[in-house]
Amino acid sequence: MKKYLWAVIYGIILTAFTVYALLDTFIITRVYKVTDQPVSETVSDTQTETETETETETETEKITEPVITDNSYYDGNISIQITEYRYNDTNVYVADIVVSSPEYLKTAFAKGAYGKNIAAKTSQTADRVGAVLAINGDYYGAREKGYVIRNSALFRNIGSSKNQDLVIYEDGSMQIINEKDISAEELVENGAYQVLSFGPGLLSDGEIIVSEYYEVGVAMASNPRTAIGIIDDLHYVFLVSDGRTSENDGLSLYELASFMKDELGVKTAYNLDGGGSSTMVFNGAVINNPTTDGRKFSERSVSDIVYIGY
Repeated sequence: MKKYLWAVIYGIILTAFTVYALLDTFIITRVYKVTDQPVSETVSDTQTETETETETETETEKITEPVITDNSYYDGNISIQITEYRYNDTNVYVADIVVSSPEYLKTAFAKGAYGKNIAAKTSQTADRVGAVLAINGDYYGAREKGYVIRNSALFRNIGSSKNQDLVIYEDGSMQIINEKDISAEELVENGAYQVLSFGPGLLSDGEIIVSEYYEVGVAMASNPRTAIGIIDDLHYVFLVSDGRTSENDGLSLYELASFMKDELGVKTAYNLDGGGSSTMVFNGAVINNPTTDGRKFSERSVSDIVYIGY
């Protein structure tokens, strides 16, 4: 009898541990750092109140009354033109962006915090930070590895030899690197402002660098996609494509790279989290059709966004 009792106790303990492990992995929220105020906007101890007010007034003077249409935005610092393409039986939404300063290309964490299982819809995070335009980011929270550098602050330095990252430097330039070749600390020292870790890289120096049959993990060959790229100095592209439905096949990574090179003239391009995560928000409205299974259209909650705004 005692033998069976111990077996029951052991089974209960094992079940409880398994349930806890699953909850800890997918459900339990852990906030490691609150980041609601972007690091780049933090006032140093030596900066006086008068200096801060003067800088704010100067910045405000640069902003003109924005001219906004259903598919465009212009205010003197930020110019956005959104165009919808039909490519390989797929709707592709492209935001052509020109900014006067790299400071307007930003990232934000869901709920203003870096941590585990912290997620919000792209539109919710975009609304919280006042984004003019936003796309989902790299969903750093879905993985234990991959550099996380945002607004020059290093949040995770655990890399993987397989990871290709997109580095956005303080001057607004972009570069695709391999985590095995450089540490996160070195990237910060070299002026990395944002580092996104999903991948793979799509274009470098105007040439396709993803193979024709490469895919992310066990992802389907054609998917909804999210990508970011640069055409020229301070001239960027945000791209989201639909997929997984009878009306939209979705794109392979190679098709995505080919489109950005041939149709848009992008020089450096990078694949962000796709599938059900793929979302583009413009002036508070979702303009694509996010879906995970092709039957229900709704946004997936994700851990971060890339956006244009103040």
